Amino acid sequence: MQLSERQEKIVELVKKTSPMTGEQIASQLRTNRATLRPDLTILTMAGVLEARPRVGYFYNEDTGPSPIALRMQQLRVGDFKSIAASVKESISIYDAVVSMFTNNVGSLIVINDRHELKGMVSRKDILKASLGHTDLHQVPISVIMTRMPNIIMATADESVLEAAKKLVHHQVDSLPVVENYINENGQESYEVIGRFTKTNVTNLFVELGMKC
Repeated sequence: MQLSERQEKIVELVKKTSPMTGEQIASQLRTNRATLRPDLTILTMAGVLEARPRVGYFYNEDTGPSPIALRMQQLRVGDFKSIAASVKESISIYDAVVSMFTNNVGSLIVINDRHELKGMVSRKDILKASLGHTDLHQVPISVIMTRMPNIIMATADESVLEAAKKLVHHQVDSLPVVENYINENGQESYEVIGRFTKTNVTNLFVELGMKC
């Protein structure tokens, strides 16, 4: 598997000094434990590192993929996706805030009337708008959303491992799960059919770990 630059640094540290706790790794990389958690999860799932409770992380000399990694390559996103937390692009920023709290999510998928993916809005986007002089009741969410084609997506037939790597590499909390098609104008469009999140990955990782 292809590792990110930060994941390669983690592996090199653990190779040189084993065991290392998450806090020790974070200290060496001058970051915090929460920032590294997704990387450590991916490296452990892939079998590159071995985590031992109350001890720390060890480098796994056996470079073959772990049973969990193999299983996650076989599993499909469509079988584990959540219901999409979506809003129409015409709603106000204030209504988007209400929807975010109601759905207990950190980001919203923005769609049009045909359920086509138009953008994504995160808590950071809303916070930036709130700190300015924006009228949250009047300005539509489309003004502050991240637009296509700058949206990281997943498809239902994509492997869970590949989708999890996207979450980590792009440092996002969730991916819209889409089906692509050619619309009446001959353009490629993406219908939103769900979302795949870090919570989905964590729940699956725990489930697979309990079975090993």
